[in-house]
Amino acid sequence: MGLISGLVTGVVTWPLAPVRGVVWVAEQIEQEAARQWTDPALVETELENVAARRAAGEISEAEAEELEEELVQRLLQRGGSDG
Repeated sequence: MGLISGLVTGVVTWPLAPVRGVVWVAEQIEQEAARQWTDPALVETELENVAARRAAGEISEAEAEELEEELVQRLLQRGGSDG
């Protein structure tokens, strides 16, 4: 009975397979984006870029401080999501 039930379920839900595939891909992309968003190495690189832009006069001191605060918040988000 279980085999027949499984076959019927498979046939009935088969048209939804592409949708499930798209949902799975979207979930994978979301997970990777979240991982990269809070990756300490990437955040450190961005902090270095902010410092370089500040030194080159491309951004003001206030803009640099705002960007640095956002980057620190990203690191804190990672700490909160790990434990």
